[in-house]
Amino acid sequence: MRVLVVNAGSSTLKLSMLDSDDAELGSETIELVEGGWDPVAVRGFLEGLPSPDVVGHRVVHGGREFTAPVLLDAGVVGRLEALSPLAPLHQPKALAGIGAISEVLPRVAQVACFDTAFHATLGAEAFTYAVPSAWRERFGVRRYGFHGLSHEYVSGVAARRTGGRRIVTAHLGAGASLAAVLDGRCVDTTMGFTPLEGLVMATRSGDVDPGMVLWLQREGGLGADEVAEGLERGGGLTALAGTADMREVLAGVGRGEERAVLAFGVYVHRLRAAVAAMAAALGGLDVLVFTAGVGERSAPVRRAVAEGLGFLGVVVDPVADEGVSGEADVSGAGASVRTLVVPTREDVQIARGARGVVGG
Repeated sequence: MRVLVVNAGSSTLKLSMLDSDDAELGSETIELVEGGWDPVAVRGFLEGLPSPDVVGHRVVHGGREFTAPVLLDAGVVGRLEALSPLAPLHQPKALAGIGAISEVLPRVAQVACFDTAFHATLGAEAFTYAVPSAWRERFGVRRYGFHGLSHEYVSGVAARRTGGRRIVTAHLGAGASLAAVLDGRCVDTTMGFTPLEGLVMATRSGDVDPGMVLWLQREGGLGADEVAEGLERGGGLTALAGTADMREVLAGVGRGEERAVLAFGVYVHRLRAAVAAMAAALGGLDVLVFTAGVGERSAPVRRAVAEGLGFLGVVVDPVADEGVSGEADVSGAGASVRTLVVPTREDVQIARGARGVVGG
């Protein structure tokens, strides 16, 4: 069964066509135009390709209701629109992608696959915030987690390759999160109610003291929009190093630039601590997996993280790690924990979910 996979980001729409064996028949990235996706560009991509049997969409937020892939109809789309305030950078773009595909392929079934769904297995002790029950019940305040399509895919690869049961997956890209996976089930993760919680990211701050946020508004005179802008788009590596690009940060470290050294130190410090926390949630660690842009391509990040996790049994072979291309085992001599690099394939995970819904 052929699947057209649609992955809407904040500024691009990535399209890929996969055959029944998940081989890619074609792919293209379309830029955002005047706040939406150009159906003409979508039609252009589809020309010369076989017609898809189903369309699978990546949707960032499924809330409490959507914990598995679901067939899209007007009612479902309306409920997804109501979740947009929880993921304002991505949810509206995904919905616009659904609309564009509906215009181009009106008779083809469309399925939404959620970044939050993999984390629906979290226990109450992991997803509950210690806030008033009225907030939890009225507003659905809880940890949802994100990047679930990536975490599910790479943890599956790691389990099949190593036989390990206790796996920590590190999705390190512009957005970054960890997941603790036990026997294929997510038991903890670093992102929370929104994608802002957790690790230091390219432009997002990650964890901060909520009291600081209140102080900035009450005493600093900043409005909610100013605070949100600083935390979501002006935080993270951008705030510390003046760039969101880890490659530029590392180049600055090599030149001894104070800002870059601080940014890298904060990034790695938070990441090490979070990996250890995920291992604690699992009762130990069998496999550590790096994926996404930074996770797959930055040997200095992987080595720096491993250097602080030797007490868990993590050792990386610097020679094997430096030459990584694609999937690789970079575990060093004497390691009791396997360390893998696994390129993420969210498109494959989406295709599997779409086929499952329509019976393919």
